[in-house]
Amino acid sequence: AGLLGVKLKAKLYSLHEHNELERADQIVAIALESDVLLVSDAGMPTVSDPGFALVRAAVAAGVEITVVPGPSAVLAALAVSGLATDRFTFEGFAPRKDAERLSVFEALVGETRTMVFFESPHRIGDTLAAAAQVFGPDRQATVSRELTKKFEHTERGTLAELIEWAKTDPKGEMVFVLAGAVKTNKDVSTLVADVLKLEASGLRMKEAVAEIAELNGVSKSVLYQMSLDAKK
Repeated sequence: AGLLGVKLKAKLYSLHEHNELERADQIVAIALESDVLLVSDAGMPTVSDPGFALVRAAVAAGVEITVVPGPSAVLAALAVSGLATDRFTFEGFAPRKDAERLSVFEALVGETRTMVFFESPHRIGDTLAAAAQVFGPDRQATVSRELTKKFEHTERGTLAELIEWAKTDPKGEMVFVLAGAVKTNKDVSTLVADVLKLEASGLRMKEAVAEIAELNGVSKSVLYQMSLDAKK
């Protein structure tokens, strides 16, 4: 506490997702008259942790805010991933529900930047499976767990390989880093033509769509529907 500048006699207030909106005004009022320190028990406040509503309210009230930077799981996982780091996007936690998770991934299917997600050990298998379904099983990715701790580990490979690794029941909070899509100069009509050529060669349409979509970083569902429309 002393290293953080917090006196042991300081009054403590809990701040979490269920009370942050109600408590923000109270804490801002205190901050206008005294010093307030926002501390998270794990991670950086406001980054997939409570604090955003409080900081926004403090900014609106004219409170001067400074930050004490600490370790970042996002940057640590990105740095050791071996994937492109020049441009990336942080997506927070993937949704818990299957349909919502797939919808989020579908919206990112054309994303060319490296993508970073937080995930729990209980859902990492489902998240990897959903990612493989949307981005293709051969997309490169990593999963880092227990970063900066004694049992820190990063698993690298294709999504298909990581799905098998997840079956070993790994423990610890995790960061999932996914390679971005490769840019394509082809327009959609050309991609549809490629799908129909593969189908004519003997592949089922779903298989042809999956192959072309993965190669070109486009949505499988959109390409599939357009390919069906082209056959009418």
